[in-house]
Amino acid sequence: MTKKRRILIIEDDPSFAKLLERHLDKVSVTIDHVDNGTEGLSRIKSDLPEVVLLDLNLPDSNGMDILKNLEKENIPSEIIIITAHGNVNVAVEAMQYGAFDFLEKPFSSERLTVSVKNAMDHHRLTGIVEELEELNRGSFQQFIGRSNSMQVVYNIIENAAPSKATVFILGESGTGKELCAEAIHKISERNERPFIVFNCATIPTDLAESAIFGHVKGSFTGAIKDREGAVSSASHGTLFLDEIGEMSIDLQAKLLRFLQSGQFQRVGSNKLETVNVRIVCATNRDPLSEVKEGRFREDLYYRLNVIPIILPPLRDRDSDVILIARFFLDKFNKEEGKEFTRFDDAVENIFVTYNWPGNVRQLENTIRNIVVLNKGTVITSEMLPVDIVSKKTSRDDSGQKTSTIEKSELAKEKNDFSLLDIKPLWVIEKEAITEAITACAGNIPKAAALLGVSPSTIYRKMQSWASEENR
Repeated sequence: MTKKRRILIIEDDPSFAKLLERHLDKVSVTIDHVDNGTEGLSRIKSDLPEVVLLDLNLPDSNGMDILKNLEKENIPSEIIIITAHGNVNVAVEAMQYGAFDFLEKPFSSERLTVSVKNAMDHHRLTGIVEELEELNRGSFQQFIGRSNSMQVVYNIIENAAPSKATVFILGESGTGKELCAEAIHKISERNERPFIVFNCATIPTDLAESAIFGHVKGSFTGAIKDREGAVSSASHGTLFLDEIGEMSIDLQAKLLRFLQSGQFQRVGSNKLETVNVRIVCATNRDPLSEVKEGRFREDLYYRLNVIPIILPPLRDRDSDVILIARFFLDKFNKEEGKEFTRFDDAVENIFVTYNWPGNVRQLENTIRNIVVLNKGTVITSEMLPVDIVSKKTSRDDSGQKTSTIEKSELAKEKNDFSLLDIKPLWVIEKEAITEAITACAGNIPKAAALLGVSPSTIYRKMQSWASEENR
């Protein structure tokens, strides 16, 4: 059985309220009626009806004040304003405060029915969008991104964090491997203990063992006192071994023994020490290729690769690039005391189609460069670094890069145009949006980013097409 939708009528004229109810007989709805604004506002907040028919002129209050109150408190009901004293200014003000529609008396039964049905459809679509947004988190710990690939990463981190198992993070440079390791630590039971970062690429080979396991006084030239290593420093916490592919084969063997037994020896010591530490490691190389080439121990790889997390490159994260760029713009604005408020559409299109070989780190540096070197309120393409503009490329479905110049040349082939080719603007808009969604395999957020609009704009457009087609 189809669930009836709820409508609340706030109207002080009982005969007119009855007329509205008769007009809506053909719509499967449950209708309630109150005759004053005070009770009406209370009922909206308690019952959350899908649609409210609100008279502007009520005996105890002004309907516009009720509308402003609902907008301020972000009440999700769709409000249709009804008045016998309407004008353009009143209608515009009502729309600015979130009214879905504005009906001026007298109006036909058909006009009312269409407005109410559209309002219910809009309410349903808005609910779907909100559910999707809740399912697809826009951020997680220090990560920013709503793409499906990042939702997978967030879920793995949440599931892996409570475990004691080692985690192997794979990803290109600049994708956020350290952020991932830190997120695992922060939501684990070890979050009040140390999180130690050890970069295997920055320590000379002859000092790496001492840096990881520590040494005793006199064990080598310069060892003037006992020193604990990264393993001991991370006791009962998390040790993040970044760029583990740079570790020497000899040290890999000692790390493997530590992982198997939980015991280690400091350089120059014969004493075995035991420590409780969780190991998370990362590399920007293909570990299996490193194993095949003999640069990484196979037994160590399988010991570390208990829970793999693959961080996607920025070019494969749909419209996340815009979310991240806006975050950095706000951050560097505050740091540099600038007044930029947004990117123009051309810049956002360049950002979405650019390949970002340096991933998030490159995007961060690009935004900092723009903010530091320019002034204004809107970021334009003229402000972009030369390397971003000169290498602006887009990717087709096969992953091939196509220059924007080549695309514009293809577009020039359509030269013939006549009066017969002219279509209503909403039809052209619908075709463009539909083609974009199809090209993006149904991914509306990605299509929205490429079109330079928000996903909610596309959902609203889709809802309005039905109204146009019914005219």
